[in-house]
Amino acid sequence: MPDDVSNLGRLLVIGGVVLAAVGVVVLLAGKVPFLGRLPGDIVYHKGGTTFYFPLVTCLLLSLILSLLLSLLRR
Repeated sequence: MPDDVSNLGRLLVIGGVVLAAVGVVVLLAGKVPFLGRLPGDIVYHKGGTTFYFPLVTCLLLSLILSLLLSLLRR
């Protein structure tokens, strides 16, 4: 039983660190000038409504994270 509690505590600490790291990335993402405004990002304006989908930005971030995790895995 104590081993299970220790594992749960370790999992909660790791989850907290990951959540804090994601928060820092979200805070700093607004300061990167090109992020979210790349050619290929979809922006649709009609009347008072705007639809925005950062397609190319998502693909680029996915590629960068995949390469980074691939390098860390080795």
